[in-house]
This record gives sequence, structure tokens and C-alpha cells, in this order.
Amino acid sequence: MKFRSTALVKGFRQSAPYVNAHRDKTIVIMLGGEAIADPNFANIVNDIALLNSLGLRIVIVYGTRPQMRSLLKQTEHHAPFHKGIRITDEQTLELVKQIAGQLQLDITARLSMSLNNTPMAGAQINVISGNFVIAQPLGVDDGIDYCHSGRVRRIDTQGINRMLDQQSIVLLGPVASSVTGECFNLLSEDVATQLAIRLNADKLIGFCSEQGVLNEKGQILAELFPSEAEEILQRLEKELTPENGKLTGTMRFLKGAISACKAGVPRSHLISYKEDGALIQELFSFDGIGTQVVMASSEQVRDAEIDDIGGILDLIRPLEEEGILVRRSREQLEQEIAQFTIIEKDGLVIACAALYPFPEEGMAEMGCVAVHPDYRDGDRGVILLNRLRAKAKQYKLSQLFVLTTRSLHWFREQGFIEVDVSHLPMKKQKLYNFQRKSKILVLKGL
Repeated sequence: MKFRSTALVKGFRQSAPYVNAHRDKTIVIMLGGEAIADPNFANIVNDIALLNSLGLRIVIVYGTRPQMRSLLKQTEHHAPFHKGIRITDEQTLELVKQIAGQLQLDITARLSMSLNNTPMAGAQINVISGNFVIAQPLGVDDGIDYCHSGRVRRIDTQGINRMLDQQSIVLLGPVASSVTGECFNLLSEDVATQLAIRLNADKLIGFCSEQGVLNEKGQILAELFPSEAEEILQRLEKELTPENGKLTGTMRFLKGAISACKAGVPRSHLISYKEDGALIQELFSFDGIGTQVVMASSEQVRDAEIDDIGGILDLIRPLEEEGILVRRSREQLEQEIAQFTIIEKDGLVIACAALYPFPEEGMAEMGCVAVHPDYRDGDRGVILLNRLRAKAKQYKLSQLFVLTTRSLHWFREQGFIEVDVSHLPMKKQKLYNFQRKSKILVLKGL
């Protein structure tokens, strides 16, 4: 009996490249108290356990803000802020320690669960907490003594890496000790950011109530450079008033992500703690689901403009002369320039590709793919392919095809399958050059 491929099988296969890409990568998860208090927290823990089983090296830093506010209200204790930082006197410190200890035990218990009827069945995760972070006091500012509020002084990265090498999850909170044996209350987002930087983490991941960073129209911004994130953060800070003067989870994440990216952390992700499976969708799907803050690069991927024609011609002429690409005149390029995507580095066009939609058949051609010889060792071809896939999806197209004489194996590595001429759109079939004998490959399910 022949069974149909299920959505589960399809999804599992599509996620395989991302599983391989993330194995042995170090991620720091910034888990705010709001996420811990949300009903979806149990699913977040299950997903973190899944990441651990897939071979990711995980450090969790948890926060306590809403729980602390609730306890302060219950005890009728006032703990004022100065420049956005809570002043931690002796009594406040005891309350912080109480909440931090409780949450540490709760999170550890969640990660220790392995009941047969739960997603963590069979999981045996070692959760390690300890004095990996050494704190120092913030001191006095404008005549205000922060008392037991502190900042990160030193991190035992070797100790943490030893635990991660053993596939343990390292769990740290906002309370850390100092060399004098005192305890200090730290900002959890600062702890997470410093950990990501000093561990040379591959990712910093944060949670907020929204699905990511939203623009003024309420749309999710899929990707930001640090400079763009700074502009958004400045705008949000200007909107703060005495009534809503506290930084939001999004703002705290942006501050950390900007610092992390500038210090070399390649990607920082912001997702919703309310959305079931957001962590898995963000890391193991092509489109993701939230916002990424990525390191600014001297290379820029963008739509081509009329002024780029000279650079594109310089790039493709040698390939045309070798017969690898079909020759295009300057006039043809001027007419088709809107179809082109380029990668520019220091003013030089180092890669290009064009997208030619055939909307009637739900297909698009990826053509004129070229990468400068000095830059072929990188993944620029993959970058162009992903950019054109995203464009094709915007046009509501479901298939991408290429005609190639030299790059058959590369396209097959990217998931294309070889087909015959009959699979091409009718207009393209009529133009197919049988003497050139180009191989035809199709990528389905964009």
C-alpha cells in the first residue's frame, strides 16, 4: 500500500537543513518574567528542551520584573527607580533573592519533567546554575546610592563552556555575587547580553508580547541592522511618558541586541512568548516568525538601480564570453533592471541574479546568476536565491526554475530537481534553445 506524504513528513524534511546548521551552536535565551508568567510558558520550556536534544548549546537568563512588582505590592515595600534602574536596598534585595530563587527552582523543575504523556518524555536534561557571573556595585550616581543594584564584572566563560560541552543547560538569574561575598541585583537583559558577547554566542534570543518589532503600521519587521534598531529604539524612548515610563520588553531586547551585534554576535531574534511554537518556527523555517537584528556588513543585498548597469555588465561579460550566460545588451539590461537583485561591496557589484515572473503558471525564472570570482567561496549564491525566493512568494508564486549549463550540482544542493522542457511555462518553452541544451531545474513549494 502506498501512503501519501504527510504535512509532518514534509515539515520534518524541510527543517533538516536548519537542524544541521544549528547543531553545536551556542544560544543565549533572554527569558523575561513576563514570559514565565504567561500560560504558554510550558510550551516554551518544551521547545527549549527540544533544542537541547537537537544539539544546541543553551544558556537561559531569566528575569523577575512582574513577579517582583507583585511581591513588592504584597509586602507594601517601596523600591524606587533612578534612571530606569531599581534601587535595591537590604529589604528589596531579600525580596529579589526570594523571587529569583523561586523562579530558578520552578524553571529547573519544568526542564526536569519527563512524563510519558508530555513532549519531554524521555528527556534527561542537566540544568546547571552557579556562580558563573561575578557582579560589582553600580555605586552612586547624581548623589543616589544604588545600594545592592549591580552590573556584570566578570564571567567564567570556561566554566560555562565545560557545562555546555556536556550538553547541560546553564540557567542564570538576575542575582549574582561579588568578590566581597555580597549579592547584587542585576538587569537580566544586561546579563544575557554580556553572556552572549563573552561566550561568542551564535544567537541571542528574546521574548516580548508581540511577534517581533513592529513598524508604525503594526507590521512585523523581519530584519534590522543595528543602526535601524537604534532609530526604532530612539523613537520608542521618545514616546515614553511619566505614565508609561518603563521600558517595554521590545525596548530592553533592542538595547541588548544592538550591543550584542556591534560586539560580534551574528544574530539576535525577538519572538512572542504568547505564540505556541514561535521559537521553533523562528529557528527552523525559511521565513522565521519574528524580528532578527543582524550584524551590519560592508556587503549590501538590494534591488538593482539604473546606475548599477555598468557594474552588472562588468560582472557578467566574462561569463557571457565563456558561454555560461546568455549575452545581454546594455539596452536589454536597462529594460530589465527592475528584475535584478545585486550584492554590493564597497561600491562594487560582486553578485547578481534576476527574477522573471510567469504568474499564469505560478512560476518564476531565476536567471543571470553571477558571482565575482574573488567572492565565490562564500554563500552569496544562497543569499541571492533566498532573496529571490522571498520575492517570488510576495508575487504569490509557488515554483522557481533555472536554466543552467554549468551549475547543475549547486542548484540540486539547494533543493532543485531536474525536469524536462514540458515543465516550463509555455512562453519559455517556445524560447528554449535546444542547441544550447541547458539543464532545467525546478524548486517547488517556496
